[in-house]
Parts: sequence; structure tokens; C-alpha cells
Amino acid sequence: MAPPATQSPGALNGGGATPHVLFIPSAGIGHLTPVFRVIAGFSSQGIDVSVVTVLPTVSAAEAAYFDGLFTDYPRVRRVDMHLLPLDAAEFAATEDPFFLRWEALRRSVHQLGPIVAAAAPPVTAIITDITLTSCVVPIARELRVPCHVLFPTAATMLALNAHYPIYLDQLGGGPVGDVDVPGVFRVPRSSLPPALLDVNKLFTKQFVDNGREIARADGVLVNTFDYVEPAPLAALRSGKIVPGYPPVYTIGPLKPHAAATRAGDKAGTGDGVLDEWLGRQPARSVVYVAFGNRSAARLDQIREIGAGLEASGYPFLWVLKTTKVDREDAAEPADVLGGAFLERVRGRGLVTKGWVEQEALLKHPAVGMFLSHGGWNSALEASSAGVPVLVWPQLGDHRVNAMAAARAGIGAWAEDWGWDGEERLVTGEEIAEKVKEVMADEKLRASVAVAREEAARAVAEGGTSYRNMHEFMAKLKGA
Repeated sequence: MAPPATQSPGALNGGGATPHVLFIPSAGIGHLTPVFRVIAGFSSQGIDVSVVTVLPTVSAAEAAYFDGLFTDYPRVRRVDMHLLPLDAAEFAATEDPFFLRWEALRRSVHQLGPIVAAAAPPVTAIITDITLTSCVVPIARELRVPCHVLFPTAATMLALNAHYPIYLDQLGGGPVGDVDVPGVFRVPRSSLPPALLDVNKLFTKQFVDNGREIARADGVLVNTFDYVEPAPLAALRSGKIVPGYPPVYTIGPLKPHAAATRAGDKAGTGDGVLDEWLGRQPARSVVYVAFGNRSAARLDQIREIGAGLEASGYPFLWVLKTTKVDREDAAEPADVLGGAFLERVRGRGLVTKGWVEQEALLKHPAVGMFLSHGGWNSALEASSAGVPVLVWPQLGDHRVNAMAAARAGIGAWAEDWGWDGEERLVTGEEIAEKVKEVMADEKLRASVAVAREEAARAVAEGGTSYRNMHEFMAKLKGA
């Protein structure tokens, strides 16, 4: 199968009168996963799709992910855009590398104006990521192209994003405190993304700019479903948070696509090895541990996690990550955890540094619990599989997501465990006790089973997410 042609400026060409949608994604697997799943769905429905590929990618996993998408969906056209140089000296030395990446993207997207303007057939709609909204929406409006935003995390976080600029305006320069989101709930100061506590932080400026500009978008797609987040969705749709807010389309849980598996193969993890090991474990006995693409605990905390998993008595599968950017993650499990630990848990515990096809793994009957960082993609995948989540928030939106998951009855939240910027070391004993507690929580397990049924109903023909997605595609085709 031939790879897709790389387009140059002015060569963004398709064929026929079908809608031509240009996707402008951001960085981070958590942001790319929902985008790629929507792209796969659109392509299968005959919508003409082009995707901006920003070079260089921020991680090896992202490069594999993009390669897999274009291999599996050869009709999807690739539009390469090279990042303009960003002087990191402008920012604090401790700035998150992904925040810097988003800023570099934001300062580079103006290059797309001439490409979109010269496209033949014309681009009929743009779909971009929330992190780029304040830069992309004005370009789209100038070109008179409808622009929609794909919000990759919970609707609860979308509600906070919509309200936070208003909150800061009302604050009048005072210190940030608890935030009451109209119609949703109060977000304690301690649960806000840490960067939002400082209005001068790069992330805060991006978050506020995007929160203001999204109100001028033509629509917002959210990877969630109505059952798990009724309050924030009602508040957004009714204009209770922001009057005249764009239509909000819940389209989740989004289905996986072949590119995810292909990217996993390229990362070197054999599913056969995992399946063989899982097949030897009792039903609902395995604790699956993964902290996402951007989260990495410090060394002493990693070793306490190992001690806790060992002391829990349950078999476990642990996807180990020691750095935020995978290209820098060269340590082997034995270097991090010690050969003695790996020998003690041999057969009962499996530790890998490779890519794991998470959604398929969560559906395996041996998996009984997911110890997660609180990424919303992970929470939805677990609820769709009927697997309870123990959320240990690490950074960013994770505590807000944890609040949403707990309210929806799809997970438990370790509220007093440390997170980004806190020095608290959670001991192995604490981890073991919490794992045992969640594994024994039949009420939570029953609640997650209901959420699994509701997730399946949402995406089935006639379900809320099914109707929303088809309504949105019909809107594109009528543009």
C-alpha cells in the first residue's frame, strides 16, 4: 500500500464535491487519540480529509502514531508544516516541554492561511484542538471557513475552560481560589491545574485565550457521553456558563482505529506476549497500571509503586515510564526497580516499557482494575470495558477528571495522594491498601457495569453520541 503524498503549500487538492475537512491537531497522545479516531470515522463515511502534520513530532510515539494513521487510511492526505523556531529562553527553565510545544505550534499555525486559501477543492471546514483555538479560529473566520474545536478531555474540564476567563475578570487581579462553575460544581483551588494558579504562567495564558476564543467557534466536539457528565453538558448547552456558547456535540466513547495498533507494533510490544500472560491469570484479578504519555513519577515514587503492587497480592501489568518525553526514556525496568524486585514478582507481575494497546487490554476478562493518572481517554476506555479506575492524578486536568469520574461512578479518587509540584511520597503500604479497597468494592464495580452499558448504548444506532456524530457529519455535507 503506497504511502500518502505529502502536500506542499497550494497543493491541498481533493476530488469531487464531498466535504473537505482540514484537521489541525496538537501534540500529546492524549490529544491525538480522539482526533485520529474522528478522522478514521470521517474517512470511512466518505468525507474528504486532510491532516496537518507538524514536524518534527515531539515524541517517537507520536511519529509512529502519525505513520500508522496514514498507512491505514491512505485516502487521508498529509499536509506537512514545519515548526518555526521558538526561543526557549523566553520561558522559565522549568516550563513543561508540552506547553512549549503548544506555544511553538500556536506561533506557527499562521503558515496555514495560504495553504487553506489555495486548496482545491476548497476546505469546507476546519477542526482543530483546544490548545490551538485562539490562533486557528481567527484564521478560519478571516477565510470564511467554519471552524470547530475538538476538546480531548472531559466536558467538566470544558465547562471550567469556558468559565475561567470570566472568573479571572471577576477576580480583578486577586489571588485564585475555589472556582464555582455555574450549573456544574465548585472546583477547589487544590484541584485546579497547578499552572492556573499563576496568571503569568504560559499555560494559563493559553488556557484563558483559548477559553475566550472557543465561544466564537462554530461547534465543539467532546469525547464523552451524556450519561457520565449530564451537569456540565446541560450548563454549556443552555448558555448558563457562557450565553451563546457554540453547539456541543458529545461523540464518545470514540471507537479505536487500526493505526493505534500499528503504532504499538512499531513501538516493539508484542500483543501475543501480553495475551499469553493475561490468559494465565484469574478473571478480574489483574491490576493494570499506566500513567499516560505525559506523566512520569520520580524514582523513589516509582519504587514505592512497585512495593505497593507487590504487597497488594494481586497480579499486575505495569507500563513503566520514567520521563515525560519518550525519546529521553532509556532506562530499563531492572535499572529502575532493581533485579531483586523483578525476580520476586516473576510470573505474578509484568513490567513493560513498550506501547500497550490499552483499549483491547482493558477488555480482557483478567483485568480487574486500572490504576491511572486520570487522563479522560483512559477513563472512558475503562468505563467502556466495565473496569473500575483508581485515579491518582498527576498533573494538568487530572484532578478535575478525577472529580468527574467519581461523580459518574466509574472510578475512585485517591484524593490525598501527591501530584504535580508536591513533595509527598505515597508509600507502598498506602498504595497496597487502596488497591485492595478498590478491588473489593462491589458497589463501584456494579456502577461501572451500568456505565459500560450506557457507553455501548450511546454509540449504538439511535444513541446520543451516534446521533450527534451523524448530525455533525450531515452539517459538514450541507456546508
